[in-house]
Amino acid sequence: MGTSWKIGFAGTDGRTLLSALTVSTSKGSDDPDVYRGIVIRGTPAMPGFARDIMDWDVGFVKTEDNSVEEYVRAIEAAFAAGELDYVIPMPESLLLNGIVDRMEEKGLGERVAGLNRAGSYIEGDKIRCKEFCERAGIPVAHAWSVADARSFSQVSRIVLNYLHAHGGAVLKFPYSAGGKGARIILDAWEIRQVYDELVRDYKKAYKRMFKNREWPVLIESRMSGVEISFTLLVDGQGGFCILPTAMDYPERFQGPASSANPITGGMGSISPHPFESESLMELVRESIALPLVRALKQEGLLRPCILYPGCFVSMERTAQGILPRAIRVCEINIRPGEPEFQAVIRRIKNPGQLFSAMFREELDRVEPEIREDQICMTTALVTGPGGPDGQKGYPWRVTRNEKLEMDFSYLKKKRLLLIPSAMGVSHEKGFISDGTRVAYLVLNGSVGKGGSRAETAQKMMNRVKTAFGGGRIRVIPREDPDGNRLAMRADIGSHFLSARDIFSE
Repeated sequence: MGTSWKIGFAGTDGRTLLSALTVSTSKGSDDPDVYRGIVIRGTPAMPGFARDIMDWDVGFVKTEDNSVEEYVRAIEAAFAAGELDYVIPMPESLLLNGIVDRMEEKGLGERVAGLNRAGSYIEGDKIRCKEFCERAGIPVAHAWSVADARSFSQVSRIVLNYLHAHGGAVLKFPYSAGGKGARIILDAWEIRQVYDELVRDYKKAYKRMFKNREWPVLIESRMSGVEISFTLLVDGQGGFCILPTAMDYPERFQGPASSANPITGGMGSISPHPFESESLMELVRESIALPLVRALKQEGLLRPCILYPGCFVSMERTAQGILPRAIRVCEINIRPGEPEFQAVIRRIKNPGQLFSAMFREELDRVEPEIREDQICMTTALVTGPGGPDGQKGYPWRVTRNEKLEMDFSYLKKKRLLLIPSAMGVSHEKGFISDGTRVAYLVLNGSVGKGGSRAETAQKMMNRVKTAFGGGRIRVIPREDPDGNRLAMRADIGSHFLSARDIFSE
């Protein structure tokens, strides 16, 4: 008879509930232990949705508000009541605001994953992170500089040099920006516009942080290649494992990012990344994971945590096929990606075993069991345009508090897993849209014998589009009872087709 473990996921987004559900329902081979996923806080719709509608074996721990102090109070009480064994904070804000430090002060730090404030700069301060990477021997952009964001002449001088030497530059607000603080410049005509937009977007944050002192802006030379992020589980002794890759679709619409097509919190993801290979995973192990964990240990920052380095990988065509040539880190996140982690965790057979091994310093003895024959896709259903004030929709101003209509029998029949995110509950209307990313549709697809990932991904996306187009999940616009306020991207997974063309002889 094995041990029962209760693993909590703290946060208010889709990956929190999906992680808890997957821990409760997935089990590795030859593992006698039992695992139950717990959501700490979540969103208002999640408890009723999970328990009353879906009958999921997922626990919930309430908090009075979204502050670190309230999370700490609720977690401490749940530990004392035997309702929790371990906790994994999901959003970076909890880590940046010191949830690990507060739990350490209470003697409970070994039961909470994540870096403490001393190490949280790795995500919270991109300039210090660059310095950390250079000390660790982790490859980053060929060139990078720090300028005063208030000085256009200083910024433009550096950008022009990087355009000449590297073909492009990236301006970055160097502090927490929810993945939206990087702006690419590819020619001199763009410099002023991109600069003005960055300063406009972060002027209030700069004033709050620095007042009349210099406003640091990070400027990097543009990195070429394919953008790929990697999820690492790390234990307190330096054991680690690398989970499957995923590809994010961060732009609101298909096509390159621009002022009309902004970077969002993520419109969907697929796992694996179309360029994932054994040689790529070995490259990231040697060039990123090993020096990263070694440096954390040397600097006294090592503890159980989930790290998410975002990288650019350049490729080359060889006699053995297209292989990774070099890898460089553009940033390191200190929590799982959203929505990338949704697609990653649904391909893992033994997530509970891995998470408990992370806390018990046993990652050197536990291997991830991956559904290698499967693709997982997650698609965000977001609040679309329209409303009483002509709202533009996500990620701009949105209409809220409109009724959701969901055809659960159809979704179950088509094996489409609906995960609530920005979804509320109304006594009169039932489930309602609370704006932004309302819900996700998550599905796994197996690549059959003789089939391809590209064909499988296309079939999966067609299932999502059919459900969406048929109104199987709707946010009912107040001005049109037969309409649908939701919007989505219809190209999630399409890069498998592009990869197939690239890899062909």
